Amino acid sequence: MVYRDFGKTGLKVSALGFGAMRLPEDVDEAVTVMRHAFDQGVNFLDTAPVYGDSEIKCGKALEGRRDQVMLSTKIPSWEEGPVERWRERLDNSLRRLSTSYIDVLQVIHGLAWPFFEEHMAPKGKICDMAERARDEGLIHHFSFSTHDSPEGVLKLIETGWFEGLIAQYNFLDRQYEKCFEAAAERGMGVVVMGPVGGGRLAGLSSELMKLVPGDVASNPEAALRFVLANRNVSSAISGMNTTQMVDENVRTCSREEPMSAEEWERVGKALDECRSLAELYCTGCGYCMPCPHGVDIPGNFSLMNHHRVYGLTDWAKRRYAHKPKEREEGDEKAKLYAGACTECGECEPKCPQKIPIIQQLAETHTALGA
Repeated sequence: MVYRDFGKTGLKVSALGFGAMRLPEDVDEAVTVMRHAFDQGVNFLDTAPVYGDSEIKCGKALEGRRDQVMLSTKIPSWEEGPVERWRERLDNSLRRLSTSYIDVLQVIHGLAWPFFEEHMAPKGKICDMAERARDEGLIHHFSFSTHDSPEGVLKLIETGWFEGLIAQYNFLDRQYEKCFEAAAERGMGVVVMGPVGGGRLAGLSSELMKLVPGDVASNPEAALRFVLANRNVSSAISGMNTTQMVDENVRTCSREEPMSAEEWERVGKALDECRSLAELYCTGCGYCMPCPHGVDIPGNFSLMNHHRVYGLTDWAKRRYAHKPKEREEGDEKAKLYAGACTECGECEPKCPQKIPIIQQLAETHTALGA
């Protein structure tokens, strides 16, 4: 296993982290998978109270191994009393995890800049509470997880209060690259979630695999190598639920150099070209919406781009199959599949790109609905 600096904290974190969102249902099986990862050198474990009974399972996996693993959990922001009950929620996580401290606390799960301004920074609110908990030895380092805009994330980084962050990054979602660079410059640890795109990149795709140099056995390998080749990334967390998945990812993350800086730049340029091609078909601006018949025009075209541009056909077909075929009574917000288009023509005059939407919806249904 390769280990990297977690910013300026002095911690060394494994390039592969363990994301505990998708653990096996069976407790013993979940513990076995996590401990197998620890045995292979994985030393970063990330969980959250909202991941079912994940914290309890993680606590059991850490019995007798607590000093080997950097533990991360998150305090939710969307539940009642985000400030008043913050300390209570921290204490509950410590109890479920059967531990006396959290190495890297995501002080707020899914943090956005407006929440920080209103509920964290003012005197007597969450930042003050977190600092008191750190003084008590309950927290060692402050971090945050986020899905905020890049502009919001940059503002959070610039506060200088945090020592790390967790954000999504993969072949298809590179919006935070500048944020990672800014975080690294400030000495923060950068942890990537969703390196395989939440499963989108798991299916074999020659279009994506050929972007990564050398012998590539699978899309997850290609995706992890791309993420870890970003010099600002400390660790990439993967939701592993079998020992086989652990072994495959450990092999990938044990490469000293996933790819050279030149190769990474070349892949990035190729992905930019793919994105430009996808935007020729649809930028997702939404001006064509709402469809009077409930068809999710941008959503359908996004799936078509996954198939047409990135070669992720199996994933696109599975997602397309789950789109509702027709509205149920009283459901005016149903996001219907492309095959529900009635060719009324109301959408086409609204499209700034002059896309032949009716024709493209028919092609989408033919390609993905077979």
